[in-house]
Amino acid sequence: MGSGLSPARFRESKRPSLLTFVVRRSLQSIPLLLLISLILFVILNNAPGGPLTPYLQNPHITQADIERLRHNLGLDQPAWVQYLHWLGHVAIGDFGYSTSNSEPVIQAMLERLPATLELMGAALVLSLVVGVALGIISALKPYSFLDYAMTTFAFFGQSMPVFWLALMLQIAFAVYGITAFGYHFALPSASISSLDTFDWGDRLEHLILPTITLSLLYIAQWSRFMRSSMLEVIKTDYIRTASAKGLSRRKVVLKHAFKNALIPLVTIIAVTLPQLVSGAVVTETIFAWPGMGRLFFNALGVFDFSLLMGYLCLASFLVVFSNLLADIAYAMLDPRVKYS
Repeated sequence: MGSGLSPARFRESKRPSLLTFVVRRSLQSIPLLLLISLILFVILNNAPGGPLTPYLQNPHITQADIERLRHNLGLDQPAWVQYLHWLGHVAIGDFGYSTSNSEPVIQAMLERLPATLELMGAALVLSLVVGVALGIISALKPYSFLDYAMTTFAFFGQSMPVFWLALMLQIAFAVYGITAFGYHFALPSASISSLDTFDWGDRLEHLILPTITLSLLYIAQWSRFMRSSMLEVIKTDYIRTASAKGLSRRKVVLKHAFKNALIPLVTIIAVTLPQLVSGAVVTETIFAWPGMGRLFFNALGVFDFSLLMGYLCLASFLVVFSNLLADIAYAMLDPRVKYS
């Protein structure tokens, strides 16, 4: 009797661990990724011209050459055979060769991945710091002039198209040379593709405009989510209890309210992280930033099949992985959430 488990302890012992939850969700993601890759393969394979589109645009290649390429690449086989052949190569890390760069797809993406991570990291940090801070300030002073000003800024940020904002920033700060706080912004150039020889001070100068363009939308969105969540939390009983115990306003907000208000925001941030990759396509193209977004845009213009499949599969993986991170973060921040 004394060695038996109480019902509450028995339920707790049966609760899956975090590791079990991660493993189970990871295994569940594999069929989803396979289905996504199949859909992408079918869509791109049935586009006009198909994978041989770059060769069809070459006037020096005859129809006999096209037929020979079609046979050598296995494009004369049934679609399901082509997909299984492509999947078999992907399983060993081979996404094929880029017809536009004449190099392996993996190598082409890895060469430009550092520049994309640099831009995404800067935009993410700026969006988090500014968005969360604005949301907290707006929640602590609701319906004040400051709150209305931040709300107006949020509506502005959410309604501005990325391409329009990027072009306006280029015209204002680069073409007409307008300075902000005595500082002149510069546009990226081809030299920033070299991480070893590029001066970091100059690199940060070129990073400012693309980072502002990419992060403005998320600053607006996350500040509104943070404001709404913080307003809901500061009206709860435990916050009033903490204030009644004599704790300072700063400690009540930062120690008690902030963590609980952050829970719904964490989910939103994790889910929207892949959008930084898609948003970087436009931003990197306009600012000539040598990242994966610009690589994808160039590949789309010449219909580089292998490169398009590699990029889209990577973006799909980021979406699934971000959703997994959101579930894990939510469960860690809120002990009431079970790993089910």
